[in-house]
Amino acid sequence: MKVLYAAEIVGKTGVYTLKKTLPELKKQYPWDFLIVCADGATGGNGLGRNHAAYIHKLGADVITLGDCCFFKKDLTENIDKTHYVLRPENLNSDAPGIGYRIFKTNTGEKIAVAVLLGQNGFTRLHASSPFDTLPSLIEKIKKQTPHIIIDFHAQASAEKKTFFHAADGLCSAVIGSHTRVQTSDEAIMKNGTAVISDAGRTGSQQSVGGCDINSRIKEYLTGIPDWTKDASEAPELQGVYIDIGKDGKALSIERVRITNQD
Repeated sequence: MKVLYAAEIVGKTGVYTLKKTLPELKKQYPWDFLIVCADGATGGNGLGRNHAAYIHKLGADVITLGDCCFFKKDLTENIDKTHYVLRPENLNSDAPGIGYRIFKTNTGEKIAVAVLLGQNGFTRLHASSPFDTLPSLIEKIKKQTPHIIIDFHAQASAEKKTFFHAADGLCSAVIGSHTRVQTSDEAIMKNGTAVISDAGRTGSQQSVGGCDINSRIKEYLTGIPDWTKDASEAPELQGVYIDIGKDGKALSIERVRITNQD
């Protein structure tokens, strides 16, 4: 089973880059299942309902969200009906939406995708321990499929690295997200779980996390948050391509970088 994970889409540039690079991606990385992280797709933070529908229409089998999952009211009010969008599983049970789902690939095999949120550095959304959530989550999923991908949306690299060891052998892959900077530490752990600290971002690479450079500098000078301006220079799709065996163990993991030449 081959899975492509498109790293966090940031702004209009990210959405457009996803659209324009998909044909070339399909040639280079033929996938059975496509996961798209879209936590920053609408205005650099969060995901709006229209963007969610559009990304799904482009071909995303599932869209994952992190700490910005409830930033856009129109999606929040409809997330229970939007079956292809996942928010973190380790939120309070009263939160709308779901944190994992079992899907079928285009070959008919079952695959589970789950999102877990880290605990370090987030101030607007608080989650329970992903380490406590993991065992019961895996137990439920493994009754249906051994193919399990976890999007671990976390800020601290130490938390991510520790989680990799906790998850090794329990799932097919743990893909780090949130920092929007692609790391070069992709590996297959000793018990068969593919990992990477961060898959990167889809959007402008001449930017600060996909956002306009001057607006980010201004925020540091004034203390006034401004995520309304995304950047457009050097658009690129980043992510990872994972091959998973019949037993659910990862066979390979490869970093992906495709430049939008338009």
